[in-house]
Amino acid sequence: MKTAAPGRQRQAGRSADPSPGGGGRNRKENRPASAAQDVLIAGGGMVGASLAAALAPLPLQIAVVEAVAFGSRSQPSYDDRITAVSWGSRRIFESIGLWPQIAPEATPIQHIHVSDRGHPGMTRLHAEEMGVTALGYVVPNRVIGRALAGFLAQQPHITLLAPAKLTAVQTQGDGVVASVAGERVRTLQARLLVAADGANSQIRAQLGIAARTWDYGQSAVICNVSVERPQAHTAFERFTANGPLALLPMGEDRYALIWTAAGQRAQALLAMSDAEFLEAAAAAFNGRCGKFLKAGKRHAYPLSLVRADTQLRGRVVVVGNAAHSLHPIAGQGFNLSLRDVAALADTLAESAGSGGDVGEQQRLAAYVRARRRDQTGTTLFTDFLTRVFSNPLLPVVWARNAGLLALELLPPVRQLLARHSMGLTSRMSRLARGAPLTAGNGVPGSLHPHNHGRVE
Repeated sequence: MKTAAPGRQRQAGRSADPSPGGGGRNRKENRPASAAQDVLIAGGGMVGASLAAALAPLPLQIAVVEAVAFGSRSQPSYDDRITAVSWGSRRIFESIGLWPQIAPEATPIQHIHVSDRGHPGMTRLHAEEMGVTALGYVVPNRVIGRALAGFLAQQPHITLLAPAKLTAVQTQGDGVVASVAGERVRTLQARLLVAADGANSQIRAQLGIAARTWDYGQSAVICNVSVERPQAHTAFERFTANGPLALLPMGEDRYALIWTAAGQRAQALLAMSDAEFLEAAAAAFNGRCGKFLKAGKRHAYPLSLVRADTQLRGRVVVVGNAAHSLHPIAGQGFNLSLRDVAALADTLAESAGSGGDVGEQQRLAAYVRARRRDQTGTTLFTDFLTRVFSNPLLPVVWARNAGLLALELLPPVRQLLARHSMGLTSRMSRLARGAPLTAGNGVPGSLHPHNHGRVE
């Protein structure tokens, strides 16, 4: 069946209403069954929505398909969990224009204390030493989600399709054709499809892209806690025989606690009474924060490393957890994905500036190559930490403690580690450098000047 070339037809419409009263659902309107876009993003979680926001200044028609209604409390990417946003990610959000909406509920991390329980090895990282006001920030996911939803709803050339699901993809020479099921079934055409639909990506599977998965046999037990002696703007990473723990500051006496443990131990942590759990957590930190006073509801999430064999298949780019899902030990997963988003936005801006094709293979292949070093390095770094600090063999214990002591005693090495955790070691995109993203030389206009409609 022949279809119209992407960018030739647009239909007028409205975006999803992200307000609480709107319930995050699209308003019902009569629409034709097909319409064309420049970029179709499958997945409206933090990565997919961030990409749409990054592309907002460009003269592109963009559609975002998300299984859960924007603004809904059941959106898994925007629940009560927190994200450690690096300094580099803050600069990307600033460049997009989102940081003013996020900053009021972002707690700065000015110090990071890393230690190994029962051993002398330890090291400390300080924002002042790096010449910045914070190494990173602790931000509730719902805050990021609210900022993204509000921003996207204001963009006249970005369409939010939710709740909806991309059910089938067909690649063609000049674009992709996707079937989207929501309140009704529709067909969308696009020059480029971005798969941001998570570690269990259905699009990745449909396209026959294999993914390698390593099950760590661990779960992350997560909850919020209050402590007796909070240390302002200080995050703790503590390695123990039962798995690593992290305490991330959330203001006043509140912290987010992430306790990584093997299967049975994780279940035991969930089964404990609050009093037992708080006592065990305080003991694991050796009284550094005094008693642990309160604990919120505990949740457990299984941990694995997932890497797609390729991130480019024709006119489909794979990003976010669909491309690489990491262990949370160093808090690098979302930050790595946001750097990918910023670099991909750079690539698409080059195409838009020249009036070219955003699905052009040479540029997309160059994007994948340019991101390989950062992705591989960050993945190996987090996997190395997971394996080394979960290994009880004495030679490994001695080696890792010697490494921590060396970091404490050698400022240049410590600063290199800090730059890595801040997301400043890789080749930086324009957004990461704080430069505004524009199409080409920034001359306003559109690749399709007579088509300004939207589809729902």
